[in-house]
Amino acid sequence: MARPRKPLLSRERIVTAALALVDAEGLQAVSTRRLAAELGVSGPSLYNHFPNKDEILDAVADTVVAEVDLSMFDAGRDSPDQWRPALLAWARSYRAALTAHPHIVPLLAQGPGRRPTGLRMADAVFGAMVRAGWPPAHATRVGALMRYFVAGSALGSFARGFVDDPRAYDPAAYPHLGQAHLLAERQQQVDEGAFETGLTALLDGLELQFQRLP
Repeated sequence: MARPRKPLLSRERIVTAALALVDAEGLQAVSTRRLAAELGVSGPSLYNHFPNKDEILDAVADTVVAEVDLSMFDAGRDSPDQWRPALLAWARSYRAALTAHPHIVPLLAQGPGRRPTGLRMADAVFGAMVRAGWPPAHATRVGALMRYFVAGSALGSFARGFVDDPRAYDPAAYPHLGQAHLLAERQQQVDEGAFETGLTALLDGLELQFQRLP
């Protein structure tokens, strides 16, 4: 009986394996040698699909960005005044994608570079803001501001930064941290609440600026 054939190596298989490594161990875990071992192939075979590790990581980053919903910007083409709910829905989807893959955030925070999906996202946000009446320079700043905020919120957990040992918070030294040891066990509630509070405040501020545009 013939042996079952191994699945053919493809860009998709390489990116999937690389993303799994990034999720499990971080960006530093990805090397062509490690990927080849994970895929059961020789290292040089990867170069038939990607010229170097950086392009593999770019493809991984673009795969994560592809998880972000952009449909709200297309839906708002006939109602450009709905820019605020569009930004709200997009920011939530963007954060969900990043928090599912937090180790890729430092790479994404550098900007889209030449990555097609990242560029499509930037184009969608900028185009929606300009259609809504934001001057191009302001629309660029809005897109940058939203990216800073969302990426920053996904870089780490505020709540997990506090240990769950009440003895760490001596009331004589930290009189206002008597409940800080409870934060870690309430991580999702605290971090998501902080994101929503900040997002609302950010959009409120943008709406005020929009109303003051000449």
